[in-house]
Amino acid sequence: MTAAIDMHTVPAHIGIIMDGNGRWAKKRNLPRTFGHKEGLETAKKIVAAAARIGVKYVTLYTFSTENWKRTQEEVGFLMNLIQTHLRGEFEFYKKNGIRIRHLGDVSGLPENISKEILLAESDTEQFTGLTVVLAINYGGRDELIRAFKKFAETRSAKDVTPEALTEFCDIPELPDADLIIRTGGEKRLSNFLMWHSAYAELVFTDTLWPDYTEREFHDAIAEYRSRNRRFGGI
Repeated sequence: MTAAIDMHTVPAHIGIIMDGNGRWAKKRNLPRTFGHKEGLETAKKIVAAAARIGVKYVTLYTFSTENWKRTQEEVGFLMNLIQTHLRGEFEFYKKNGIRIRHLGDVSGLPENISKEILLAESDTEQFTGLTVVLAINYGGRDELIRAFKKFAETRSAKDVTPEALTEFCDIPELPDADLIIRTGGEKRLSNFLMWHSAYAELVFTDTLWPDYTEREFHDAIAEYRSRNRRFGGI
């Protein structure tokens, strides 16, 4: 399947809203935590597939600013899953040339999690293949508010331009998303990559995230390639 993809038309930046872990577990009469654990394995498969075909950035919506509203048990499990696997997957990162970056408000995370994020970024900064951006404690509006506040500390309103504001985003060099994929059947962005999704192509699927396959990922890229991207022009 990989050989059939034209490497010159692969999207540079793909955002993924990994939805459906809880429903996947419920269908099997399992706790929601089982769905999150299975979803992690799917994320690794899709990230490896993206690395193989030359995608430059994949942003995974890992934990949103709204996810704190979930039960204490589920939030605790997710934080533990993040902490355990951030650096625990180093050999996976090394094998696939993956660099880890964080998107979101690190100051709002438990100290042990923020420490693991910083160490994972440091441990993988020498890898030059795919950059995996983990959106943890992230919300698109929250990022914009924080960017505007930082902007206002050193600039005036007359200096506001898209390029100037981008300098104050969490990852200034992160390019706009070319393609955003959402699994699980919902058809909305849910506060994901608000600044970066202005001209992103959107692909939605009913497949629950733990069941998402490399083949379906390739199909989403084929759908992206079939669209006429005019960016407001004719």
